[in-house]
Amino acid sequence: MKFFEQALQNVNLEFIDNQNANVYSLEDISSLNFLETNKVLVFAYLDNSIEAISIFWSLMKSNHCIALLSPSLANHFKEDLEELYKPVLIFDNVRIEISGYDNLNEKSIKYFQLIKKDIFRIDDEVKVLISTSGTTGSPKFVKLSEENLIANAVSICDYLPINSTDVTPLNLPIFYSYGLSILTSNALKGGRIICTNDDPLKKEFWESFHKYGYTSFAGVPFVYEMLDRIGFTKKTYNSLKYFTQAGGKLQDALVSKYGQYAYENGLKFYVMYGQTEATARMSFLSPEFTLDKVGSIGKPILNGSFSIDETTGELSYIGPNVFGGYVEKREDLSSFVAEKILKTGDIARIDEDGFYYITGRLKRVTKIFGNRINLDEVEALIFKQFGVSVRCVGFNDSQLVLFTVDEKLDLKELNKFISTDLKLHISVVKSKYIVEMPLTLNGKIDYKELIKMYGAK
Repeated sequence: MKFFEQALQNVNLEFIDNQNANVYSLEDISSLNFLETNKVLVFAYLDNSIEAISIFWSLMKSNHCIALLSPSLANHFKEDLEELYKPVLIFDNVRIEISGYDNLNEKSIKYFQLIKKDIFRIDDEVKVLISTSGTTGSPKFVKLSEENLIANAVSICDYLPINSTDVTPLNLPIFYSYGLSILTSNALKGGRIICTNDDPLKKEFWESFHKYGYTSFAGVPFVYEMLDRIGFTKKTYNSLKYFTQAGGKLQDALVSKYGQYAYENGLKFYVMYGQTEATARMSFLSPEFTLDKVGSIGKPILNGSFSIDETTGELSYIGPNVFGGYVEKREDLSSFVAEKILKTGDIARIDEDGFYYITGRLKRVTKIFGNRINLDEVEALIFKQFGVSVRCVGFNDSQLVLFTVDEKLDLKELNKFISTDLKLHISVVKSKYIVEMPLTLNGKIDYKELIKMYGAK
């Protein structure tokens, strides 16, 4: 069964345009018709507006393969991708024209169609492509099937208290697997979905929050760090039922703080773990264990299981939501081979009660003059000591570089602490203030950009 057909069975599902409060059913916003009947590749540069969500559901209703991409990608990245993949249809409200494509319009929605047809085979299983990089226009995509999408959404509905009375904002982009999972899981069991591009770090989001009575919201670690700085836990939110965190490890002190806030206010705070290759979610920490198992990613989702490599400590996952391989050129679309085991690239441990903990990334380890240093552990160490979020990168295997936006932090004291604690010569540790932390379009810390910033000093 198509995911669209599953969502259609949810009679309580409604979509609200945050711009004008208009209400639409799933059938209302999936009425866009396509000239193409054979399965073709579609590039969809979509935000979370009602027009974009309409395009998404119309494509989900169709037979076509959808590559979800950020509309904010630089045009030269878009052009490079389109030259490589030759999509037959392109949805992009940013550009007026695209070389080699006809500009078409239907119901005020603009899209482009390839003039010279260049049809190539796409496996029946391949439905959605999500880029492995939301910022640089990487040609590498993750292949997801209808089964992947359904399995992921069903597992999320199994543990999140989603029901027909919910009012859920799409406050994470749907071209990001976490944002897409919010849309798909609520489409199966939820009520009202607010189509919005509002940012939780700006007042417009909270104005809409109170206007519509949001019952949940989602955030990556950076969002929760910033919400803590602006006093989220000092206020109450009458309509809120639960809030979720994924997209990387949140510092233990903040997990405790948000967990305690949720406990005191009758809310549920879900710490979750996932990857795009698993269509988003692999595990969750049930709220009753948040304060007892601080730092844990919990236990596997419905129909999923973990294992840890005895030699490397790497965490692996098995489940029906595991992707069908990567795409780096259009010929890769002709096959879909479900991976039996997903190697996450994360180092993990399991405690005596069966709860899993991520202790670092295989690739977030650097060597400074032969000393192996886990950069995630360094960040956690600094936060525990100073109560401030500092980002850490290794540079040329000879320097440990620390970045902070907090001007109150004494950099000399920070450097001395790290050099002493890690037994590194003080000359190896460098730190600097920056005006703002660079983020990927998914809201995660852009470590590659930090390395560039330091290298360009």
